Amino acid sequence: MRATFPRREFLRRAAGCAAWSAGAAAALAAPSAPPALTIIDTHVHFYDPSRPQGVPWPSPDDKVLYHTTLPKDYQAQTQSRPVAGVVVVEASPLVEDNQWILDLAAREKLIAGFVGQLPVGEDGFRAHLERCAANPIFRGLRLRPAPAKARWEDARWLDDLKLLAARDLSLGLVGGKETLDLAARLAERFPELCIVIDHLAGVRIDGKAPAADWLDAMRFGAKRPNIFCKVSGLVEGTGLRGGQAPRDTTFYKPTLDALWEIFGEDRLVYGSNWPVCEHFAPLESVQRIALEYFTAKGAGPLRKVFSENARRAYKWVKR
Repeated sequence: MRATFPRREFLRRAAGCAAWSAGAAAALAAPSAPPALTIIDTHVHFYDPSRPQGVPWPSPDDKVLYHTTLPKDYQAQTQSRPVAGVVVVEASPLVEDNQWILDLAAREKLIAGFVGQLPVGEDGFRAHLERCAANPIFRGLRLRPAPAKARWEDARWLDDLKLLAARDLSLGLVGGKETLDLAARLAERFPELCIVIDHLAGVRIDGKAPAADWLDAMRFGAKRPNIFCKVSGLVEGTGLRGGQAPRDTTFYKPTLDALWEIFGEDRLVYGSNWPVCEHFAPLESVQRIALEYFTAKGAGPLRKVFSENARRAYKWVKR
C-alpha cells in the first residue's frame, strides 16, 4: 500500500507552522508588501549533540555547527519571507536517528517532511523502511555518499530502491557530478521514482558560467522527467567559509541561469541547507538570493520553486 501524504494534512501543517510568524504575516498584508508566498524549505538538518549517544555529525571540532539545532533555532533566524514548513534531511547513518526525527516531527509542526538515511542493500533494510514509512512524514531516503559504480547493478540494492517507488517515496542523491550518471540510470530503470539531486551536484560557483563537464552531466540527467534538482548549496559552492560567500544575487546568476535552462520551472526545488550554509552566509542571504532570482521569472515559477514542485517531488499530493 502506498503511503501518500494527504493534501489536507500537509495544508494543516503548513498553516500551523506558519503561525509562529504572525508578526511577519501582518507586515506582508501591508499595501506595499509582496504577494503571499508559501515557502517550503526542503533541506534543513536538526540534531542534538547533548543526547546521551551524541551525534556522528557534525564533529565537535566544528564550532559553527556543533550545538543543539532544533526547529526553534531555525525559527529564530532572520529571513525575508516566513517559511511554512521544512523538510529535514538526515545526515546521520545511525538507523535509530531516523526515529528521533520522526518523534521530533510529532511535536514540531514546522517539520512537513523527512528524508531519512537507511542501509540500502543490507540486512534489515526492508524492516527499517516498513517502520519508518508507516509515518506519513517520512518522504524518502538520501544516499550519502553515492555508491560506487559496482553497486549500480547489484540486484539486492536495486530491489531495495524499487521499494521506494512502490511506496511513493523519493530518493535524494548527494555528491559531485558523478551522481548525475547514477541518477540518470536509476531514473530510467524506475520511472516512477522521484530522484532529487542535492546541492547542485557539487558545482563550483565563482560568478562565471559553470564548467562544461558539469553542464553536460546535468543536461544528461535532466532528460529523465522524474529527476528534480534542489536549489541548495549555492553559497557552499563558492568555497568561501567564514561567512565570506557573496551576498549579491548577480554572482550566482550564471549558475542559476544554467539550472533554469536545463530543468525549467517544473523541476527546481528550493532548499537552504541550514545550518551548514552558516559557514558561508546567513540563512537570510540564502533565501533572499533565491527569492530575487525566481521572482524575476514570474509569480507562477516562483510558487513552483518554493513549494509546488516540492509537493510533486515528495509526493505529498495524489496525482
